[in-house]
Amino acid sequence: MTGAPHSTPPPLPELEPVLAQVRADAAAGRFESWGSSTLIDEFTGVPSIPRELFDALHAAAGIRAEFPVGNAGLLHVYGYWFSRVPTPFGYKRDRWADGALARALGRPADEFLLGATPAGTTLARVTRAALPVLRTPPAGARVADAVFAANRSLRRARVVLHAAEPAGPTALVSGIGTAGPHGGTPLRLITTFPVSGDPDQLLADFARDPGSRWNAVAD
Repeated sequence: MTGAPHSTPPPLPELEPVLAQVRADAAAGRFESWGSSTLIDEFTGVPSIPRELFDALHAAAGIRAEFPVGNAGLLHVYGYWFSRVPTPFGYKRDRWADGALARALGRPADEFLLGATPAGTTLARVTRAALPVLRTPPAGARVADAVFAANRSLRRARVVLHAAEPAGPTALVSGIGTAGPHGGTPLRLITTFPVSGDPDQLLADFARDPGSRWNAVAD
């Protein structure tokens, strides 16, 4: 990721408008396009948001989850806006707020803001931008695939590095599905964020641990 820690935690958004978006997403079945994630960040070692918020988000979505593992879309797209835990790359909400990720995915810089004006919920806009990149990587994207064992079955994982603008920011998009003799199940999104630095190192990190990189949980 890009960015650096801020000295002052960002202000928190109002919860009820976010829960209203979550309920709309649940009614439309949008969380099914996302896999599972843990809130225990690999760099900080602590939950990115409190248990009470985790429970409130999952209750609104109608999803049963046991803290700190929950739906990746719910936690990353909505929960991260409420995180006040600094990381080496800044705050979790920065990926949605600063516009770099949106631009890397070929969208206007304000596309992923909670209060953005485009039609649909924040999760709907993020999913529309990121899921096609994961499942059908664009020409020129860097892609790595891996198959690994989890819970007595095979899983497949993929990471895609894509920049919509030749000299613009790069997005990392990752996901996990199942593998099998008949193709398994489609990849589901785990996370997406802007990255900089050596892409070969990112792909090598993924290859060493495809099942849990970037807070993924192979459910």
